[in-house]
Amino acid sequence: MSKTCLLNQGPIFNRRTSLGKKHLGQHPVGKNLIALFVIIVFSYFCMLQSQNTYASTDDTQTLESDILALFPRATRPPELNIESKIWSIYQLNDIIGYAYQSNDFVDFKGFSGERINILIGLDVDGRFSKLKILHHHEPIFLHGLGPIPLQEFIDQYPLHTLSERIMFSGRKTGETEDIHNTYFDGVTKATVSVIVINDTILSSAREVARLVLPAFAQQAPATVRKEIFETLDWHDLVDQGLVKHWILSRENVEGELGQSLSNYPAGQLDLDYENTDIYYAYLNAPSIGKNLLGDADYVRLMDKLSDGEQAILIMSRGFYDYLSKDFRPGTIPEQVSLEQRNLPITLRDLNFFDSSTPNLLKDAPQLDNIRIFKIRPQAGFDPSAPMQMALNIKLDRNHLVHDSIFVRSDYQLPVTLFKKIETTITKPEAIWIKLWQGRQIQIAILAISLVILTIAFVMQRKLVAESRRFVWFRRGFLLFTLFYIGFYTQGQLSVVNLIALLMGVLNNFNIQVFLLDPIIFILLCYTALTLILWGRGLFCGWLCPFGIMQEFIATLAEKLKIKQWHINPTRHQQLLKIKYVVLIGLLATAPYSLTAAEKMAEIEPFKTAVTLVFIREWPFVIYAVLILGLGLFVNKFYCRYLCPLGAALAFMGKFHRFKWLARRQECGSPCQLCKHRCGVDAIKKTGEIDYDECIQCLECVVILQDPQQCAAIMSADKKAKRHAATTVDPVNIIEGR
Repeated sequence: MSKTCLLNQGPIFNRRTSLGKKHLGQHPVGKNLIALFVIIVFSYFCMLQSQNTYASTDDTQTLESDILALFPRATRPPELNIESKIWSIYQLNDIIGYAYQSNDFVDFKGFSGERINILIGLDVDGRFSKLKILHHHEPIFLHGLGPIPLQEFIDQYPLHTLSERIMFSGRKTGETEDIHNTYFDGVTKATVSVIVINDTILSSAREVARLVLPAFAQQAPATVRKEIFETLDWHDLVDQGLVKHWILSRENVEGELGQSLSNYPAGQLDLDYENTDIYYAYLNAPSIGKNLLGDADYVRLMDKLSDGEQAILIMSRGFYDYLSKDFRPGTIPEQVSLEQRNLPITLRDLNFFDSSTPNLLKDAPQLDNIRIFKIRPQAGFDPSAPMQMALNIKLDRNHLVHDSIFVRSDYQLPVTLFKKIETTITKPEAIWIKLWQGRQIQIAILAISLVILTIAFVMQRKLVAESRRFVWFRRGFLLFTLFYIGFYTQGQLSVVNLIALLMGVLNNFNIQVFLLDPIIFILLCYTALTLILWGRGLFCGWLCPFGIMQEFIATLAEKLKIKQWHINPTRHQQLLKIKYVVLIGLLATAPYSLTAAEKMAEIEPFKTAVTLVFIREWPFVIYAVLILGLGLFVNKFYCRYLCPLGAALAFMGKFHRFKWLARRQECGSPCQLCKHRCGVDAIKKTGEIDYDECIQCLECVVILQDPQQCAAIMSADKKAKRHAATTVDPVNIIEGR
């Protein structure tokens, strides 16, 4: 039977190990293996030496020098207000600005779990002067992209003001910046760090501005007095200023632009109108909201708003729409905004009329773009205070030249509609919530894929019943993992995640640090769950982008008929222990020096190969290519012998609930087919599965279900046929047949 096992090797997804076995003994690697590890170690240390390091000093003398560097016009040393922790900067006897450390005003954790401390300068008009990073621990900038992209990013802030809304995407080709929207270039592969840095800069600057700059002082907010209601018709609402009628005349707009609107290419304006009429109103006050919307829609609106949220209705008719053509429901409009005390108030479309037709007062004019926008409580909006509706009119002369003007309309509601309350500091929305909201589609796709993978594992026997169907399923899922989870969503788990978890446990665990990257967080949770159920194999065999790169390289080696190196069983068992030694070294180093541990973690080529797609300094690229190249000769060399993440998962998965990969009595004695087919040598001679090393590719399950491959099935079939051939029918004997 054993001979049959080796000869009848029917179709299977991966036969690369059987190719290697043809050359067992032809490529002894004793001395060569030692030389190979010397090369790997040498490449690894060259890579560590090339890493960017970050040193910071925070002594008072150095800090004063750094502050003066932010304000070249300063003529005397800065003065620190010990109570407010804000430095005043002087030119002669006049204050020209203020400086502060962001850590004194905000507590936003970066991707590393530590705050990013930035020295920030503001002039007396609320404009940023220069900024300097005093301390950060973001791995992508320390050991990945390097400090230059980070410096280039923060160099975009000087001369911009707090009144601008900073955005990292959405600018069209050739579109110029305007006062309302400021478009900064982000940093590819460092989205989380960039968002944290931006929120750190803006949030801390607003806190400081409210303390020292009169124009940005935050007055006490107010709440609506819901007991006040008066029945009013459309004309009453407009006449009393509860609904603001804002008229943009064509003549005035042309005067601002310096030319006739008819000079602009068709399609941007409706020149049948001489004016643009914009109506807007604050809806939370019953005398406005109930009269405009009606009782039913007003109640529905109040139910839809969360605590502290407020609503603004905007509608228009005329030659210019306040909504851009590419506006999408549920988003922030780019051309219209609300301002109060020189600070922008973010409006987000509520999509209130998504399934109904606006039903306003009967005597209201026929208007277009009737939409309700909400204002979140953290915006610090005070409806009882004066405000301005701002419209950015942007017109294209041609595909290269664009004109833009900014116009405002004042809006003041009667104070009798509100009740003043004492000022309370509203905690800003957690950064992780913003990140999760921005990646909802990615999260949904990942969740669906994990559900599919779970169902496949639960119903493994049905999945592998047809080997060809299983081949395409596995190939398709591996490609999805590599390109979508790996390259697109940057969902490569790393031992750095485990180090961060360890440091969190040792230093006041904060789950918000892990929530900053929703893809990584979901994969961590899913991997933890599957470790309990099935062990390490589900992640290593199906969800690790770098592991899949190695698998495809091994498939390439099979296609190219590259001879595989034979590593004898004793040496193989010795090499398996290396990854555990690496893991112990990393975990032991982290509590004493996180920087050293993160440098050592570069033994993982994940960041180079997957996160940065080989766009990195040459020592890192050479190291990653060397590791991948070894996969041409030793199947999954890195996964089997060096991967500290695999070692951690193997250790944590030792106590998994199910040893569920099917085995037969004949497995191992005498049949060795599955063992010879296993690309990672995870099947023992006895036929047992070594779950610490198994990547659960399910190829052995395919063999056991395939009557053309499984020796036990083929043997049973042959016995049945022989038995049927030798059995004599008694009826035939009686009849003389």
